Amino acid sequence: MELTNITETNKHLIEIYSKLRENAFSSDNSFIADSPKVINLLLDENIEVKSILATREYYEQYFELIESKKIPLLFVATKEQMKEIVGHKIHHNAMLHGVRPKQTELDKLNNQIIMLDNITSAENVGSIARSSVALGVNSYLLPKESPHPYTRRTVRVSMGYIGKMNFHIYDDIFKTIERLKSLGYRILAGEVTEDSTPLKKLKTPEKWVLLMGHEGNGISKEILDVCDEVVTIEMAKGVKSFNVGVASSLIMYRLQN
Repeated sequence: MELTNITETNKHLIEIYSKLRENAFSSDNSFIADSPKVINLLLDENIEVKSILATREYYEQYFELIESKKIPLLFVATKEQMKEIVGHKIHHNAMLHGVRPKQTELDKLNNQIIMLDNITSAENVGSIARSSVALGVNSYLLPKESPHPYTRRTVRVSMGYIGKMNFHIYDDIFKTIERLKSLGYRILAGEVTEDSTPLKKLKTPEKWVLLMGHEGNGISKEILDVCDEVVTIEMAKGVKSFNVGVASSLIMYRLQN
């Protein structure tokens, strides 16, 4: 394993670690991942890696994993140097520069899909990904307006488990739902309505899509009207809703058991 010290001649290659923040991507679809746990999970998924920036301790601890991946550039730095590069204090000792995978075609997704409608929080996109993988749901449908699943914060919150998911970014929710129905999926919307199905009474179809709505506004009536069934989690009197990440986890658990 050959480690590269940071010099004036290669300094331009590590600028991306400070430039790519949150929802930013470069022209070649690069993304940045932070922390050893996240990086090691992504390495296990054979995602294309351009470089790693880490302390010598990280390389020594995970020598076998890193050596097996044949990564082009392994930059070594102290935590103080890493702080100077990213421009703020960091609580870990490793970062990865990778290329986000190509999205999966709609008809190549799994039989169980988690679908989001206009989710605005990168944390929610990441936490839902982490829960989905834990529950065996490995396909993710997201609108182009929401944070991309490989934004820096989403990858971090997902703890790297986003690397285990197929994903597809859609443009038009109505056309996408219509296409999913033609592929044999039953579209289940997680929402509170007067005639919704209580979660404990939900019957699980062979192929399903769970649609979760905006954090504050939920799912519009126009979208609910084209779904096959609306599902509501039973709650204590006086409580209106769960956080979207919690709600999606509860419904997915029920669908998988």
